[in-house]
Amino acid sequence: MNRRHLLKLAGSAAAIGATMAIPASHKVFAQAATGPFTLPPLGYAYDALEPHIDKMTMEIHHTRHHAAFLATINNAAQTYRELTPANTEKVLRGLSDVPENLRMGVRNTLGGYWNHVHFWEIMTPGGAKQPSGALATAINTAFGDADKMRQQFNQAAVGRFGSGWAWLVVGRDGKLAIVSTPNQDNPLMDGVKGVVMGIDVWEHAYYLKYQNRRPDYVTTWWNVVNWDKAAANFAKASA
Repeated sequence: MNRRHLLKLAGSAAAIGATMAIPASHKVFAQAATGPFTLPPLGYAYDALEPHIDKMTMEIHHTRHHAAFLATINNAAQTYRELTPANTEKVLRGLSDVPENLRMGVRNTLGGYWNHVHFWEIMTPGGAKQPSGALATAINTAFGDADKMRQQFNQAAVGRFGSGWAWLVVGRDGKLAIVSTPNQDNPLMDGVKGVVMGIDVWEHAYYLKYQNRRPDYVTTWWNVVNWDKAAANFAKASA
């Protein structure tokens, strides 16, 4: 390849880059070293969920993917003072109140931050295998039984096109429902009363172990569900 061809390719690449430039309103925020948001610990070792979720996936997911949201959120918090850990759910429920130039960044990064905090908490090694108490009663009422709920939940998780999440929620009517959301959106943005549990179906959550076999990941994920936390989430949403 001669110099003329190289220059031509470089010019084409630059042109493509210019046409694909991210609008200023959609850009993530510049790096901020410190701020009110921090990376919460898992509460268990990275290998604690094996063989269902492998150590390397958990470590990369937590220390890289989740941590990546921190700098952008902390930088946004310097401009939008309502953006604090204590106000996280309030901000997610009221994204229209966020200044327009920050809204898309807050939606993506704060959504991703909250989603992952929830995800770590809704998993545990050696937890109960079935729901109990008021949550079990509500599941039976809404779906028939826990197995039927799992089937619908699995369908929502596997059927989510591209990246996103599947959720068991307490809807506006106070009843349990299953929904899925794209990217780093979550049901709080749609006004549900609360989230009981959610599963991350971005490829980084399962690809090292399961490759393209998302159904296998979703099915085995039930072995690590923290039903005690799910019950607490349900009680909070139902109060």
